[in-house]
Amino acid sequence: MSNSLIISNINRHIDLTQDETAFFISLLDSKTIAKREYLLNRGAICRYDSFITKGCVKVCYTDEKGNECILKFGPEDWWVIDIDSFLNIKPSFYYIQAVEDTEVLRLSRSNYDLLYKAIPKFQKFSNERWQTGFIALQQRIMQNLSLTAEERYYQFKNKYPGLEQRISQKLIASYLGITPEFLSKLRKKWATSFS
Repeated sequence: MSNSLIISNINRHIDLTQDETAFFISLLDSKTIAKREYLLNRGAICRYDSFITKGCVKVCYTDEKGNECILKFGPEDWWVIDIDSFLNIKPSFYYIQAVEDTEVLRLSRSNYDLLYKAIPKFQKFSNERWQTGFIALQQRIMQNLSLTAEERYYQFKNKYPGLEQRISQKLIASYLGITPEFLSKLRKKWATSFS
């Protein structure tokens, strides 16, 4: 599994020396999960911060009616985590499931601690990532409350370019909070508008 994607991701936030890069890579562990397999089960402790190098996962919860609600997708070059479970060592509210055969590089909580001691600027990387994640979550809530389905579909296409060709209409509809039939109408309208 190549490490170039994760190093490129980190270098967008902080500059690592060759020795720091080598130390960081030594702390990673790789995992391959098949489509429909779980990276994290609901109720389990989230013990890893995972970086997607190949494939795609969905971060979800099940509502009181038993419907799957997709909070976000994690394609290549994305990090996925249940931050509350990871930081507070408590059962996860979310589950993370592969929607394609997926490869991840993972960093455990204890290895994060080693990383912060050896390379203090890594704390800056984590803080920036988690703040960005919090802002994205706020924006997602605002969009769900204030945007039309068509506007949410447009936001999805911008946020996840190319993902629409890789995952099912049912998953996209779940993410948007609409039925697959309504999504089909939106896609036809979209195709007509931009053809």
